[in-house]
Amino acid sequence: MGGGDHGRLGAGPDPILDERLPLLVVTILLVFAIFGVRFFQLQILRGEEFEGIAQGNAVRLVRLESPRGDIIDREGRVLATTRPAFGVEVMPSDLRRPEVTFAALGLLIDGDGEALRQRVGKPRGRLRFQPVRLAGDLSFDQLARIESHLYALPGVMTDVQPRRHYVGGDLAAHLLGTIGEIRKDQLTARDFADYRPGEVIGQSGVESLLEPRLRGKAGGRNVVVNVAGRVVEVLDEVPAVPGGSVRLTLDLDLQQAAEEAFLPNAVGEPGKLGAAVALDARSGDVLALVSKPSFDPNAFAGGVDSATWRRLTGDEWRPLQNRAISGQYPPGSAYKPIVAAAMLAEKVAVPQERVFCPGSFTLGRRSYRCWKKEGHGSVDLRDALKKSCDVYFYTMGLRLGIDRIAKYAEAFGLGRRTGIPLAQEKPGLIPTSNWKLRRFGEKWMAGETVSASIGQGYDLVTPLQMAVAYAALANGGKVLTPRLVLAQAEDGRMVEEPAPEPVGTAGVSEADLARILDALAAVVEEPGGTGGRSRVPGVRVGGKTGTAQVVRLDHTKDLEEHEIPIRYRDHAWFVSFAPVESPEIVVSVLAEHGGHGGSAAAPIAQKILARYFEKKRAAAGEALATSPGAAPGGRVAAAAEVGVAGD
Repeated sequence: MGGGDHGRLGAGPDPILDERLPLLVVTILLVFAIFGVRFFQLQILRGEEFEGIAQGNAVRLVRLESPRGDIIDREGRVLATTRPAFGVEVMPSDLRRPEVTFAALGLLIDGDGEALRQRVGKPRGRLRFQPVRLAGDLSFDQLARIESHLYALPGVMTDVQPRRHYVGGDLAAHLLGTIGEIRKDQLTARDFADYRPGEVIGQSGVESLLEPRLRGKAGGRNVVVNVAGRVVEVLDEVPAVPGGSVRLTLDLDLQQAAEEAFLPNAVGEPGKLGAAVALDARSGDVLALVSKPSFDPNAFAGGVDSATWRRLTGDEWRPLQNRAISGQYPPGSAYKPIVAAAMLAEKVAVPQERVFCPGSFTLGRRSYRCWKKEGHGSVDLRDALKKSCDVYFYTMGLRLGIDRIAKYAEAFGLGRRTGIPLAQEKPGLIPTSNWKLRRFGEKWMAGETVSASIGQGYDLVTPLQMAVAYAALANGGKVLTPRLVLAQAEDGRMVEEPAPEPVGTAGVSEADLARILDALAAVVEEPGGTGGRSRVPGVRVGGKTGTAQVVRLDHTKDLEEHEIPIRYRDHAWFVSFAPVESPEIVVSVLAEHGGHGGSAAAPIAQKILARYFEKKRAAAGEALATSPGAAPGGRVAAAAEVGVAGD
């Protein structure tokens, strides 16, 4: 064995291996030569080119914002929609000469280059790779100028984003609301868990109320960009899903009529202040909702600028306040039908009982005046409502007492929120003896009941609350929750929203309510009534005027109305319904610092009512005259006899 093994180890070279070795060496050398040549080509000959590509090319995820859903009126007419808005943004990581770039951009978009530079700042870390939007709604001229200079502005990009557009400008602004960038406190709330910083959301009004429905779903696009930030290839895309549309109860025609009614009567005059609400008396649908002064929500669509914000928040007349739901005012004589309902329900007097009005009412050592200095003489309930006699209601208010008055006022929906699904609605105030004891630690005084019986003193209501209360008077006692949304888009179709159930009843018999409606019809339709300027040709209208004091009479009694500063003038009310025989619509108008309800508020209600019945007759194929002069039976002559002083 040892000899055999020794023989193998000592054997000579393998002839086969000797033949293949040179070929293997040549092959290895050839492969290394090919690699060497290729490395030389890539690293030496084209090194700079590929270095730039390697540094500049990157895959980025571009967010595709979703268009918000349209907001339409009850007849399908668009109130708010989305339009394309061209913008410009920069990617900090791609800027080569920032000082030159920002100076050029300032010239191209008619802006301040230094302000643009400060907006971008000096981001570090990951922030360098997040685009910063410099302008969000370029004109076509600005866009063209930027596009023609992009080759010289590395890091600058243009894009198109959906932008909210309110078709009517300030039309129904308080109802539609505003959008704006999500706040830090909202980002921490559970309802906004899937939102990101910088995202635009509804901040007020319907935009906020229906945010989940209107929002839609953002998409995304993976793109390859070069060293200048230009897109060179789209890798894939998930399209954005538009938000769903919403149909409101609002009637655009009535809203326009109401807004126009607040316009100044002549060039150079200021616009009227106040609010108006039109409700369907049968369902509670909000047909119109106006608050003046107003604002243009388009100013908020791309982020409100500081100058506009200062102007809006610094205005003494508070244009951002929705007076229809959060303006709290004494109801004045518009409160008298509620006191009348309490009087009849509690049987403290019969409708035929007469009270003599000499022009004042004495309680103890104090005298309370009626608005008509010479008095109304002997009046029953119908006359007292028709002529708005204060002395009659002083008498009945004392018989009832403050707590029974409050009981029925609250039953009609006053002194609490109506339930309209809008934020910032105020509850108003209907005082009771217990309320005063808790609030001031004092007993209720009989003199305070005298004031409360004509809607003065502590009483506070909103225009919407008055509309709800008069709807209950008109519809047989049902207290309705105002409805804003008729239908919402779902799976490509509009799904109707159920009408809310009545929240309660007023607790007054239909017979007693009928007596009150008859008296309120006399306020408008008969000579001597205070609401004659709300008449609509061919339709019987009922309603009640009211004047609510802003300051004590002894401060202004020696001044003519035009001599009193606007802020100290009385508020004017007119709350109405029509047709009297079967009420369909209720209109509540508050002319802030307007003076008298008959002269300042009733004409506004008339325009809204006239438009409603004009549409109704047009739908039935009939023509309705728009001028009160066309009224049959000499109604213009009758209107001339109507006094507009007092309430």
